[in-house]
Amino acid sequence: MKSYDILIIGAGSIGTPLAYNLAKKGKKVCVIEMNASTGRGQNRAAIGGLRATFSDPAKIKICAVSINEISHMKENHGIDVDWVEGGYIYPIFEEQTEKNLKELLKLQKSMGLNIDWVSADEIKERVPGIRPEGLRGGTFSPNDGSASPLKTTGAFYKLARECGAEFNFHEKVVSMEVKGGKIVSVKTDKDTYCADLIINAAGPYSREIGEMCGVDIPVYPDCHEGGITEPVEYFLRPMVVDIRPDAISLNYYFYQNYEGQFVFCITPKPSIKGTDIDNTSNFMPQVVGRMLSLYPRLRNIRIRRTWRGLYPMTPDGFPIVGRTKEVENMFLATGMCGQGYMIGSGLGKILSEIIVDNSHEYDFILDQLTLYRDFSGDEMLK
Repeated sequence: MKSYDILIIGAGSIGTPLAYNLAKKGKKVCVIEMNASTGRGQNRAAIGGLRATFSDPAKIKICAVSINEISHMKENHGIDVDWVEGGYIYPIFEEQTEKNLKELLKLQKSMGLNIDWVSADEIKERVPGIRPEGLRGGTFSPNDGSASPLKTTGAFYKLARECGAEFNFHEKVVSMEVKGGKIVSVKTDKDTYCADLIINAAGPYSREIGEMCGVDIPVYPDCHEGGITEPVEYFLRPMVVDIRPDAISLNYYFYQNYEGQFVFCITPKPSIKGTDIDNTSNFMPQVVGRMLSLYPRLRNIRIRRTWRGLYPMTPDGFPIVGRTKEVENMFLATGMCGQGYMIGSGLGKILSEIIVDNSHEYDFILDQLTLYRDFSGDEMLK
């Protein structure tokens, strides 16, 4: 049996930066991944947005750390991950939504975020060509941005390996043995492991992992699609997020990436449950209609490809982070609700301080994101 200090299940947006931060602090770390390499699950379906502009303290703090880690990756480690500090803009057209976001600004500012309500004229300046009818203004957070999910995860993999972390690919966890309220062995289709701490970072498959050791983890994946265009001359810096729901979708968002391509996504209504990642024929008519109604400037741009990924959803739209009561050496870092890329870099750093340094600075995060909450809340800015 192979023995480690910490065994991480999942080498994606969460598991890979977590492995780096734990190994950097001297822990003997092994990561088990059923795919061929890091980021081959939902990380490669992420569109690359990075924001700290949420409606709750936990995700605000975690994602602020993520932005700091990724924006300084080239400076600190010499690795370019295509970071662009373009900001996020939420154009608003309804009076009640304006009131809600202005009220939310109080919390966001109290958490140290650089965000403000801006006028319709400023939005038109920052998003040249936006349809102006009914535009009331919106929020703008200039320090948010974007980067390449694949390059970021690749960077953390390189750093983790340099710190001694071991990654075992093409290996699937098939069972766990629990004795006296503790996992004593983890069996894969290739080997058997034991560790002082087992971290479940398996994303949409984390509920299956929990069932192996008797822990019920309410993570239920649903399907989302994204797309990317040909590169064009760079003219749009911020991510544009339209949170107005309609008959077929809850919201949609798009931005121009480091290479000049427009990347876009939509949140379908109703949600599409399950783990099917085949493209559909519905996505393009839905998202193109919504995008062009707001931003007709993109009418003649050519779409290169589309794809589909999974959002590991929880009942309230918040992640699940922390130890379990049923099994003393199981730690959960899952249920990121489609925001694993923007959460992972910060969560990896924060959890290393909680696990290794016994830091209590982030107790509010563990309290808010515990598995044992009532799941009655709701994230305003999903």
